Amino acid sequence: MVLRLSLFVVLAALAGAASASSPDAWSAFRAEVRSACLAAARAQGMTNPEVVTHPFGSQSYGIAVLREGDDKRICVFNKATKAVELT
Repeated sequence: MVLRLSLFVVLAALAGAASASSPDAWSAFRAEVRSACLAAARAQGMTNPEVVTHPFGSQSYGIAVLREGDDKRICVFNKATKAVELT
């Protein structure tokens, strides 16, 4: 009985992780990070920066690099609060 319960818990966790990391979910995540980082960069005076978004970010943050000419900035997107900070 304990073995079956343990197996169920492990399989349920794996199923949840797999659905959370579907290609469509990651694509939507990158689009959200890109949009939020672009808005923050434009608010700080960048007009049309190139944006390179990390495909997955870290466990807690989405990360992007913004570049416009010699101006380069790192954007950190908090996955929980949706807050954005630029360096």
